[in-house]
Amino acid sequence: MAEIVVETRNLTKIYRDFWGRRKVHALKSLDLQINRGEIFGLLGPNGSGKTTTIKLLLGLLFQSEGEALIFGKEAVDVRRNERIGYLPEESYLYKFLNAEEILDFYGRLFNIPAAVRRQRIYDLIEMVGLSWAKKRQLKEYSKGMTRRIGLAQALINDPELVILDEPTSGLDPIGTREMKDLILDLKRQGKTVLMCSHLLADVQDVCDRIGILFQGELKEIGRVDTLLKVRDETQFLTSALSEEAIAEVRAVVEKHGGVVKSVGNAMTSLEDLFLKIVEESKEHPGRRAHGGDANGR
Repeated sequence: MAEIVVETRNLTKIYRDFWGRRKVHALKSLDLQINRGEIFGLLGPNGSGKTTTIKLLLGLLFQSEGEALIFGKEAVDVRRNERIGYLPEESYLYKFLNAEEILDFYGRLFNIPAAVRRQRIYDLIEMVGLSWAKKRQLKEYSKGMTRRIGLAQALINDPELVILDEPTSGLDPIGTREMKDLILDLKRQGKTVLMCSHLLADVQDVCDRIGILFQGELKEIGRVDTLLKVRDETQFLTSALSEEAIAEVRAVVEKHGGVVKSVGNAMTSLEDLFLKIVEESKEHPGRRAHGGDANGR
Protein backbone atom coordinates (compact mmCIF):
# COMPACT_ATOMS: atom_id res chain seq x y z
CA MET A 1 0.00 0.00 0.00
CA ALA A 2 1.09 3.57 -0.72
CA GLU A 3 2.64 5.43 2.20
CA ILE A 4 0.46 8.29 3.43
CA VAL A 5 2.48 11.49 3.91
CA VAL A 6 -0.34 13.95 4.65
CA GLU A 7 -3.61 13.05 6.32
CA THR A 8 -6.46 15.07 7.78
CA ARG A 9 -9.35 13.63 9.78
CA ASN A 10 -12.44 15.74 10.34
CA LEU A 11 -10.16 18.79 10.23
CA THR A 12 -12.12 21.89 11.17
CA LYS A 13 -11.14 25.50 11.75
CA ILE A 14 -13.42 28.14 13.20
CA TYR A 15 -12.15 31.69 13.60
CA ARG A 16 -13.63 33.49 16.60
CA ASP A 17 -13.70 37.11 17.67
CA PHE A 18 -12.26 38.62 20.86
CA TRP A 19 -15.23 37.38 22.93
CA GLY A 20 -15.03 33.85 21.57
CA ARG A 21 -18.03 34.17 19.31
CA ARG A 22 -17.96 32.25 16.02
CA LYS A 23 -16.82 34.59 13.24
CA VAL A 24 -15.84 32.44 10.23
CA HIS A 25 -16.18 28.70 9.67
CA ALA A 26 -13.10 28.50 7.42
CA LEU A 27 -12.73 24.71 7.15
CA LYS A 28 -15.39 22.06 7.68
CA SER A 29 -14.59 18.42 8.48
CA LEU A 30 -11.83 17.95 5.91
CA ASP A 31 -10.86 14.30 5.30
CA LEU A 32 -7.85 14.02 3.01
CA GLN A 33 -4.94 11.67 2.27
CA ILE A 34 -1.87 12.44 0.13
CA ASN A 35 0.46 9.58 -0.78
CA ARG A 36 4.23 9.64 -1.09
CA GLY A 37 5.53 10.62 -4.52
CA GLU A 38 2.37 12.24 -5.88
CA ILE A 39 1.53 15.82 -6.81
CA PHE A 40 -1.75 16.78 -5.17
CA GLY A 41 -3.56 19.96 -6.15
CA LEU A 42 -5.87 21.75 -3.74
CA LEU A 43 -8.19 24.00 -5.72
CA GLY A 44 -10.73 26.59 -4.81
CA PRO A 45 -11.65 30.26 -5.16
CA ASN A 46 -10.29 32.85 -2.76
CA GLY A 47 -11.68 32.26 0.71
CA SER A 48 -12.37 28.56 0.15
CA GLY A 49 -10.00 27.37 2.90
CA LYS A 50 -6.84 26.49 0.96
CA THR A 51 -4.43 28.70 2.91
CA THR A 52 -6.10 27.77 6.19
CA THR A 53 -5.49 24.10 5.38
CA ILE A 54 -1.82 24.77 4.65
CA LYS A 55 -1.35 26.71 7.89
CA LEU A 56 -2.97 23.89 9.87
CA LEU A 57 -0.67 21.33 8.22
CA LEU A 58 2.37 23.48 9.00
CA GLY A 59 1.35 23.93 12.61
CA LEU A 60 0.94 27.69 12.19
CA LEU A 61 -2.68 27.44 13.32
CA PHE A 62 -4.44 25.19 15.82
CA GLN A 63 -7.46 23.29 14.59
CA SER A 64 -10.85 23.68 16.25
CA GLU A 65 -11.64 19.99 15.74
CA GLY A 66 -10.11 16.93 14.11
CA GLU A 67 -6.52 15.97 13.31
CA ALA A 68 -3.79 17.05 10.90
CA LEU A 69 -0.99 14.51 10.45
CA ILE A 70 2.34 14.85 8.62
CA PHE A 71 4.46 11.69 8.31
CA GLY A 72 2.08 10.12 10.83
CA LYS A 73 2.74 12.78 13.49
CA GLU A 74 0.64 15.69 14.67
CA ALA A 75 1.21 18.80 12.56
CA VAL A 76 2.17 20.80 15.65
CA ASP A 77 5.16 18.49 16.24
CA VAL A 78 8.01 20.74 15.07
CA ARG A 79 10.44 17.81 14.75
CA ARG A 80 9.06 17.01 11.28
CA ASN A 81 9.72 20.52 9.95
CA GLU A 82 13.19 19.56 8.71
CA ARG A 83 11.49 17.20 6.25
CA ILE A 84 9.17 19.88 4.82
CA GLY A 85 9.75 22.67 2.30
CA TYR A 86 7.27 25.55 2.06
CA LEU A 87 6.78 28.25 -0.55
CA PRO A 88 4.20 30.78 0.74
CA GLU A 89 2.02 32.84 -1.57
CA GLU A 90 4.17 35.86 -0.73
CA SER A 91 7.86 35.16 -0.14
CA TYR A 92 9.21 37.18 2.77
CA LEU A 93 12.93 37.40 2.02
CA TYR A 94 15.65 39.81 3.16
CA LYS A 95 15.82 42.27 0.28
CA PHE A 96 19.40 43.41 0.89
CA LEU A 97 20.85 39.90 0.55
CA ASN A 98 21.65 38.26 -2.77
CA ALA A 99 20.56 34.78 -3.89
CA GLU A 100 23.61 33.01 -2.48
CA GLU A 101 23.40 34.83 0.85
CA ILE A 102 19.68 34.18 1.39
CA LEU A 103 20.07 30.47 0.65
CA ASP A 104 23.12 30.30 2.91
CA PHE A 105 21.08 31.95 5.69
CA TYR A 106 18.30 29.36 5.46
CA GLY A 107 20.82 26.54 5.07
CA ARG A 108 22.39 27.57 8.39
CA LEU A 109 18.97 27.42 10.06
CA PHE A 110 18.87 23.73 9.17
CA ASN A 111 22.45 23.22 10.42
CA ILE A 112 23.57 21.99 6.99
CA PRO A 113 27.38 21.52 6.94
CA ALA A 114 29.26 24.28 5.09
CA ALA A 115 30.56 22.12 2.23
CA VAL A 116 27.15 20.52 1.64
CA ARG A 117 25.50 23.93 1.91
CA ARG A 118 27.73 25.50 -0.75
CA GLN A 119 27.06 22.68 -3.22
CA ARG A 120 23.35 22.75 -2.47
CA ILE A 121 23.19 26.51 -3.05
CA TYR A 122 25.02 26.18 -6.36
CA ASP A 123 22.72 23.36 -7.54
CA LEU A 124 19.50 25.15 -6.55
CA ILE A 125 20.44 28.44 -8.19
CA GLU A 126 21.26 26.50 -11.37
CA MET A 127 17.97 24.60 -11.14
CA VAL A 128 15.81 27.73 -10.91
CA GLY A 129 17.82 29.49 -13.65
CA LEU A 130 19.20 32.41 -11.65
CA SER A 131 22.96 31.89 -12.04
CA TRP A 132 23.21 35.13 -14.00
CA ALA A 133 21.64 37.10 -11.11
CA LYS A 134 23.01 35.29 -8.06
CA LYS A 135 25.08 38.32 -6.94
CA ARG A 136 22.24 40.84 -7.29
CA GLN A 137 20.36 41.99 -4.20
CA LEU A 138 16.85 40.56 -3.96
CA LYS A 139 15.34 44.06 -3.94
CA GLU A 140 16.33 44.23 -7.64
CA TYR A 141 14.50 41.00 -8.48
CA SER A 142 11.26 40.92 -10.45
CA LYS A 143 8.23 39.06 -9.08
CA GLY A 144 9.06 36.05 -11.22
CA MET A 145 12.69 35.96 -10.06
CA THR A 146 11.53 36.26 -6.45
CA ARG A 147 9.24 33.26 -6.90
CA ARG A 148 12.13 31.24 -8.29
CA ILE A 149 14.49 32.03 -5.43
CA GLY A 150 11.59 31.38 -3.06
CA LEU A 151 11.29 27.87 -4.50
CA ALA A 152 15.05 27.38 -4.09
CA GLN A 153 14.72 28.46 -0.44
CA ALA A 154 11.90 25.92 0.04
CA LEU A 155 14.20 23.16 -1.24
CA ILE A 156 17.39 24.11 0.64
CA ASN A 157 16.88 21.31 3.20
CA ASP A 158 16.16 18.68 0.48
CA PRO A 159 12.65 18.08 1.89
CA GLU A 160 10.50 14.99 1.39
CA LEU A 161 7.27 17.03 1.33
CA VAL A 162 7.05 20.31 -0.59
CA ILE A 163 4.06 22.61 0.02
CA LEU A 164 3.53 25.29 -2.63
CA ASP A 165 0.98 28.08 -2.19
CA GLU A 166 0.18 29.71 -5.56
CA PRO A 167 3.61 28.81 -7.04
CA THR A 168 2.97 30.49 -10.41
CA SER A 169 1.61 33.73 -8.95
CA GLY A 170 3.05 36.73 -10.81
CA LEU A 171 4.90 34.68 -13.43
CA ASP A 172 4.73 35.30 -17.17
CA PRO A 173 3.89 32.33 -19.48
CA ILE A 174 7.55 31.33 -19.85
CA GLY A 175 8.16 31.49 -16.11
CA THR A 176 4.92 29.58 -15.49
CA ARG A 177 5.98 26.78 -17.81
CA GLU A 178 9.42 26.61 -16.20
CA MET A 179 7.88 26.51 -12.71
CA LYS A 180 5.58 23.65 -13.74
CA ASP A 181 8.56 21.77 -15.19
CA LEU A 182 10.40 22.22 -11.89
CA ILE A 183 7.40 20.84 -9.99
CA LEU A 184 7.28 17.78 -12.26
CA ASP A 185 11.01 17.31 -11.68
CA LEU A 186 10.39 17.24 -7.92
CA LYS A 187 8.08 14.28 -8.46
CA ARG A 188 10.75 12.51 -10.52
CA GLN A 189 13.07 12.95 -7.54
CA GLY A 190 10.54 11.07 -5.41
CA LYS A 191 9.24 14.06 -3.48
CA THR A 192 5.62 14.58 -2.48
CA VAL A 193 4.10 17.91 -3.55
CA LEU A 194 1.00 19.65 -2.20
CA MET A 195 0.15 22.53 -4.51
CA CYS A 196 -2.57 25.10 -3.84
CA SER A 197 -3.82 27.30 -6.66
CA HIS A 198 -6.85 28.92 -8.22
CA LEU A 199 -5.24 28.76 -11.70
CA LEU A 200 -6.90 25.63 -13.05
CA ALA A 201 -4.71 25.16 -16.13
CA ASP A 202 -1.56 25.05 -14.00
CA VAL A 203 -2.98 22.37 -11.73
CA GLN A 204 -4.28 20.32 -14.66
CA ASP A 205 -0.82 20.21 -16.23
CA VAL A 206 1.10 18.84 -13.24
CA CYS A 207 -1.17 17.20 -10.67
CA ASP A 208 -1.94 13.51 -10.29
CA ARG A 209 -4.96 14.09 -8.06
CA ILE A 210 -6.93 17.14 -7.06
CA GLY A 211 -9.33 18.19 -4.34
CA ILE A 212 -11.78 21.05 -4.85
CA LEU A 213 -12.67 23.22 -1.87
CA PHE A 214 -15.60 25.62 -1.75
CA GLN A 215 -16.65 27.61 1.33
CA GLY A 216 -14.48 25.39 3.52
CA GLU A 217 -15.91 22.08 2.30
CA LEU A 218 -14.26 19.42 0.12
CA LYS A 219 -16.63 19.13 -2.83
CA GLU A 220 -14.70 16.73 -5.11
CA ILE A 221 -11.54 14.63 -5.05
CA GLY A 222 -9.95 12.22 -7.51
CA ARG A 223 -7.48 11.72 -10.33
CA VAL A 224 -7.31 14.56 -12.83
CA ASP A 225 -7.70 12.33 -15.90
CA THR A 226 -10.74 10.60 -14.38
CA LEU A 227 -12.50 13.79 -13.27
CA LEU A 228 -11.99 15.51 -16.64
CA LYS A 229 -13.16 12.60 -18.75
CA VAL A 230 -16.45 13.28 -20.60
CA ARG A 231 -18.03 9.83 -20.53
CA ASP A 232 -20.87 10.40 -23.00
CA GLU A 233 -18.58 11.53 -25.84
CA THR A 234 -15.91 9.74 -27.94
CA GLN A 235 -13.04 11.66 -29.50
CA PHE A 236 -10.86 10.74 -32.49
CA LEU A 237 -7.68 12.57 -33.48
CA THR A 238 -6.34 11.83 -36.98
CA SER A 239 -4.05 13.40 -39.52
CA ALA A 240 -5.72 15.80 -42.00
CA LEU A 241 -8.54 14.17 -44.00
CA SER A 242 -10.13 15.12 -47.30
CA GLU A 243 -13.74 16.27 -47.46
CA GLU A 244 -14.66 12.93 -49.01
CA ALA A 245 -13.05 10.99 -46.16
CA ILE A 246 -14.79 13.19 -43.58
CA ALA A 247 -18.15 12.50 -45.23
CA GLU A 248 -17.49 8.75 -45.09
CA VAL A 249 -16.54 8.88 -41.42
CA ARG A 250 -19.63 10.95 -40.65
CA ALA A 251 -21.81 8.37 -42.40
CA VAL A 252 -20.30 5.52 -40.38
CA VAL A 253 -20.83 7.38 -37.10
CA GLU A 254 -24.47 8.13 -37.96
CA LYS A 255 -24.99 4.51 -39.06
CA HIS A 256 -24.12 3.38 -35.53
CA GLY A 257 -26.43 5.91 -33.88
CA GLY A 258 -23.79 8.52 -33.11
CA VAL A 259 -23.92 12.27 -33.73
CA VAL A 260 -20.96 14.18 -35.17
CA LYS A 261 -20.96 17.35 -33.08
CA SER A 262 -18.06 19.11 -34.77
CA VAL A 263 -15.33 18.58 -37.37
CA GLY A 264 -12.26 20.77 -37.65
CA ASN A 265 -8.57 21.15 -37.02
CA ALA A 266 -7.13 20.27 -33.62
CA MET A 267 -6.45 23.26 -31.37
CA THR A 268 -3.29 23.94 -29.43
CA SER A 269 -3.37 25.86 -26.15
CA LEU A 270 -2.58 29.58 -26.00
CA GLU A 271 0.32 28.77 -23.65
CA ASP A 272 1.88 26.32 -26.14
CA LEU A 273 1.41 28.81 -29.00
CA PHE A 274 3.07 31.59 -26.99
CA LEU A 275 6.06 29.42 -26.05
CA LYS A 276 6.44 28.23 -29.64
CA ILE A 277 6.53 31.81 -30.94
CA VAL A 278 9.11 32.80 -28.32
CA GLU A 279 11.36 29.85 -29.21
CA GLU A 280 11.08 30.57 -32.94
CA SER A 281 11.88 34.24 -32.28
CA LYS A 282 15.07 33.24 -30.46
CA GLU A 283 16.12 31.08 -33.43
CA HIS A 284 15.16 33.69 -36.04
CA PRO A 285 15.65 37.20 -34.53
CA GLY A 286 14.07 40.00 -36.50
CA ARG A 287 11.12 37.97 -37.78
CA ARG A 288 7.86 39.87 -37.50
CA ALA A 289 4.17 39.06 -37.78
CA HIS A 290 2.71 39.41 -41.27
CA GLY A 291 -0.25 38.45 -43.41
CA GLY A 292 -3.50 39.40 -41.73
CA ASP A 293 -5.41 42.44 -40.54
CA ALA A 294 -6.72 43.24 -37.08
CA ASN A 295 -9.76 41.00 -37.67
CA GLY A 296 -7.58 37.94 -38.46
CA ARG A 297 -8.33 37.89 -42.21
